[in-house]
Amino acid sequence: MNEQSIVVTSGWTLQRDTFGKLILTNAQGERSEGVVPVRAFPIQSPEVGISMVDTDGHEVAWIESLVDLAEPAQSLIRTELASREFMPVISTIVSVTSFSTPCTWKVETDRGDTEFVLKGDEDIRRIGTAGSLLVADSHGIQFLIKDQLALDARSKKILDRFL
Repeated sequence: MNEQSIVVTSGWTLQRDTFGKLILTNAQGERSEGVVPVRAFPIQSPEVGISMVDTDGHEVAWIESLVDLAEPAQSLIRTELASREFMPVISTIVSVTSFSTPCTWKVETDRGDTEFVLKGDEDIRRIGTAGSLLVADSHGIQFLIKDQLALDARSKKILDRFL
């Protein structure tokens, strides 16, 4: 099997095989195939605290800060994270079908316009102190509002009815 993108860091080696899976080899020579990076703080500190997890969910390596790694390793891990994460950012709340739940929200996001069903008020969660919100739709897809105070007046008025 040909392996590509060999990256050596302190204490372990990360490779991508021809099937696109990441293989981590630790200092003792133990190989973990199919590892995935998982952010500890995906919203507030996406570049800090990244765990490399094997297929059984066990942590096999810890990255304190992504910027501390050499550039080939940073790019490899960022590419892998981008392929796994999908969190549209809401820029505008166009309309809602009702101010009671469940209701359908029509929004504009960085991935395009969409509609989703909000099952309950508890599906809107405050995160951090910067006015960020996570909105979960009925299918579990998370939408991010980076700063609720930066939304336009109409969007803020709609959002206030649910907070």
